[in-house]
Amino acid sequence: MPTWLLFLVPTVIWASTWHVILYQLGTVPVLNSVGWRFALAAVLMALLAWQQGANLRLPLRMHGWLLAAGVIQYGGNYWGVYEAERYIPSGLVAVLFALMVFGNALGAWWAFGQKSPRAFLIAALGGVAGVVMVFWPEIASTGARPHAAWGLAIGLLAVVAACVGNMLTLHLTRQGLPLIPVLAWAMGYGALFLIGMAGVTGIGWAFDWRAPYVLSWLYLTVFGTVIAFVLYFKLAQREGPARAALMGVVIPVIALGVSAVLEGWQPTPLALGGMALCVASVALAQRVGVSKS
Repeated sequence: MPTWLLFLVPTVIWASTWHVILYQLGTVPVLNSVGWRFALAAVLMALLAWQQGANLRLPLRMHGWLLAAGVIQYGGNYWGVYEAERYIPSGLVAVLFALMVFGNALGAWWAFGQKSPRAFLIAALGGVAGVVMVFWPEIASTGARPHAAWGLAIGLLAVVAACVGNMLTLHLTRQGLPLIPVLAWAMGYGALFLIGMAGVTGIGWAFDWRAPYVLSWLYLTVFGTVIAFVLYFKLAQREGPARAALMGVVIPVIALGVSAVLEGWQPTPLALGGMALCVASVALAQRVGVSKS
């Protein structure tokens, strides 16, 4: 698949999930919804591996790494995002995840010796500044929220978890393990962690069989998890995790376009300027080479 499609498809999918997640909220505890999402995703990943003839029997010594990747990326990361949005605006969470490009760049340098040129990092910083402009009204109101500092801390931990999870997954594939089985096992471990936490914390195991919840669960699983993560990690393998993380800069722009159509969001001149800066910055960053050594 061309590199530009590896970037575009998961970006558009994850941008659309901002709206689709709304149908998951309110009736089922977040811990349950995320757990069911990754449980089904793990099964579908396993079926995909079987269909492609990939061996799901991975070396026993690698399962500690798989467990860590699953709990950190698909458990801690996603749980943290939902928890953070209880205390801070979703716009600030979007800004935090735009910073993943720098976390991934640092992780890639530390773990794999991949160096991101200064021009790439400057262009990425311009993209993050654009995201800040888009969400500035929400960000400015953060101080009025009780426990905003706690929400900010959780959000930052979720970003760190996402970056660490990325490095763990790429480390496993660099050991010669096939990507799809790695994702199947990691998502399975992540789902078990979330479902276990739901039991330990007394939340229980709820599900909503009404059509909006079921259809949104299927969309988030098939498109937002299986398809998007496979393509994302293929891009990270090919171009490096820092370049792949540029999705986090573009996703809010597309998501707000969806919101304008489906939810009546009205862009301000500052937001439009921020969107333009995001797109221009990402386009510039894509033109700058990143070492893959």
